[in-house]
Amino acid sequence: MTQTYPTNWDVDKYKDDTEPEQHWELRKEFMEVHKGKFSEDYLVALARTFANVEFMGCVYPAAVMIRISELSKDVAHKYREIKKTKLQRTFVTASSAAESKAKRKSDPGPTRRN
Repeated sequence: MTQTYPTNWDVDKYKDDTEPEQHWELRKEFMEVHKGKFSEDYLVALARTFANVEFMGCVYPAAVMIRISELSKDVAHKYREIKKTKLQRTFVTASSAAESKAKRKSDPGPTRRN
């Protein structure tokens, strides 16, 4: 027999006023989909962990990552598809950027012939 948990609590009370709306919507959906499967406190923690993995690239111990992966596969599908089409940021070290800039200044570029 599978244990069930109370579902009469309000997911919206866990909205963080500082988090972007897209983040909240995905975290809220995660909680709503799994409400009743876990205790309220545990589900809220799982949802926060899920958001940290999705939005900030956090990595947790393997057992946690496996659980989050299993619980999020249906919830995050649409978000992940949208994310694939968005521009991805690329970070470079300051030394690499300076080196690249120096190379551009020393390279006169192609010469034009008439």
